[in-house]
Amino acid sequence: MEKQISKKSNMREEKQEFATIIRILQTDIPGHKQLLVGFTYIKGVSWTISNATCKILKLDPTRKIAELSEDEISKITEFLTNPGDKFPTFIVNRRKDFDTGEDSHIIGTSLDMKKEFDIRRLKKIRSYRGLRHAFGHPTRGQRTRSHFRAKGKKKAVGVKKKKK
Repeated sequence: MEKQISKKSNMREEKQEFATIIRILQTDIPGHKQLLVGFTYIKGVSWTISNATCKILKLDPTRKIAELSEDEISKITEFLTNPGDKFPTFIVNRRKDFDTGEDSHIIGTSLDMKKEFDIRRLKKIRSYRGLRHAFGHPTRGQRTRSHFRAKGKKKAVGVKKKKK
């Protein structure tokens, strides 16, 4: 009986250790998550990028986030903010940038800013996609006969009944 109680108390202590929150690139990541899952909490980091980061930096993807040292966290932060040519072209999220023409991977709030500037540029040059964004319609060729009616304010769409 005492062994079972001691095992439970040890498990509780371990859970309390991993209950900490680790902050990487302005993102709070629960300490009990594995590296592979925890990296995906960062905006702009997908499963593919997370897996590639673990392999390039030679980190165990099943390791817990809370087990990382400050040195490792700084190494991860440095790598994710400036990966260079380490990622293959098909993984990065910004291929053939409009301004520079280079392939790059953008993470965090700069990803939102780049996306917003791209949409603003499309609206300014009055391209088809820009006009679709301006009117609030889908931009990737979806059909609009029966969907996309209540974008923004909830508009009542229906069939009027005949008056008797």
